[in-house]
Amino acid sequence: MNKLHDKVAIITGGASGIGEATALLFAEHGARAVVIADVQDEKGQKLAETIGTFRSTYIHCDVTDENQVKSLVESTVKLYGHLDVMFCNAGIASPCTQTVLDFDIAAYEKLFAVNVGGVAASLKHAAQAMVEGGVKGSIICTASIAARTGGDRCTDYVMSKCAVLGLARSASMQLGKHGIRVNCVSPGPVATPLLSNMVGKGIVEAEKTFESSYWLKGVMKVKHVADAVLFLACEDSEFITGHNLVVDGGFKSY
Repeated sequence: MNKLHDKVAIITGGASGIGEATALLFAEHGARAVVIADVQDEKGQKLAETIGTFRSTYIHCDVTDENQVKSLVESTVKLYGHLDVMFCNAGIASPCTQTVLDFDIAAYEKLFAVNVGGVAASLKHAAQAMVEGGVKGSIICTASIAARTGGDRCTDYVMSKCAVLGLARSASMQLGKHGIRVNCVSPGPVATPLLSNMVGKGIVEAEKTFESSYWLKGVMKVKHVADAVLFLACEDSEFITGHNLVVDGGFKSY
């Protein structure tokens, strides 16, 4: 239960959903510090208090603002001495249908600013801190099986997750010489608050909606994704980089 003993981690989008589950799991596995970065201040502060103020800090961070991301990383290093793990998890869903024939460019640009620009900024500044600190760290990015399956709507979301995969693959090639691993986790449909809002249902109802979509029996939970992130963050995956770990129960759309 100490796979992250003495490690310092940042989780963007850490106040709810997959980020929240991962923050709790990191703390459970002995992380010295879990920095929760989000724009959901009340939820983020409450989660940090739940983990414990000596082991967790909440920092407001809008990942579309590179200066805020830079400050997030610098504050973490100042508080805890170094950075070992960056989980680039912040993301949003398409605010409209977004089919190819009716494509809202403004909505696409807003989504890309978070899902692609935010991940790029988080990866960049985390990598810089790791290189400067001589840390052989792990960077994990949240992609999605949507990048593999495509979709009949939410085209900009699918595009954004394809971009995340390309970014992580390139970063893994460039940072390997520094001993820094870069990987992705690609969840299938999992009832996070984000997905529940998309389908207009509560968490339990959303879970039931997708229950028949997996080859495996049961319901996919955020814990399943958090377990995969923990694997990519810890030494169990010490020689894995440039990988996209799919967690989808054998989703039946492909």
